[in-house]
Amino acid sequence: MENVLSKRKLSVKTQVLAGLVTIIAAIALPQVFHLMGQASGLGTALGETFLPMHLPIILAGLLCGPYVGAVAGALSPLLSFLLTGMPKIGMLPFMCIELCAYGLAAGLLRNSKMPAFVKVLIAQVAGRVVRAGAILIGVNFLGSQIAVSIIWTSIVTGVFGIALQWALIPLIVYRVRGNSH
Repeated sequence: MENVLSKRKLSVKTQVLAGLVTIIAAIALPQVFHLMGQASGLGTALGETFLPMHLPIILAGLLCGPYVGAVAGALSPLLSFLLTGMPKIGMLPFMCIELCAYGLAAGLLRNSKMPAFVKVLIAQVAGRVVRAGAILIGVNFLGSQIAVSIIWTSIVTGVFGIALQWALIPLIVYRVRGNSH
């Protein structure tokens, strides 16, 4: 019997359910990392390093398609902010845009025949490029000259999270879909 998530077209009910589960995971995972950070004295550094909100968004795009990925990506930071106060208000619009791009890019690659690792890499690059563009536009609009530093710091800080996504997402996709793409 073919797994429901490996079909090319998911029902609206399945997409809505997948979107809700993704949003819940994208709100809950960062809180776990932030609690561990507080307990260890690292504060929000664990969340900023391991990028736990990105995992469910990219995974949803790869498993459920661009609509679920993009909508969950755009709504998760906003709902997280409303419920938990995180991410900080200054980063909220950039995270909404970035995560929407991750989910959309991963979703557009969902049915391609390339390996899941390559799909994750392409989605990561797309999300970071869109975030960089949004930061450049926002910073230039506000008249500041620190955009390149902000962009570079976000990439360097999140390198462990990027590597974690490379390791976990292809494995999860393989297990859920039952194949290597």
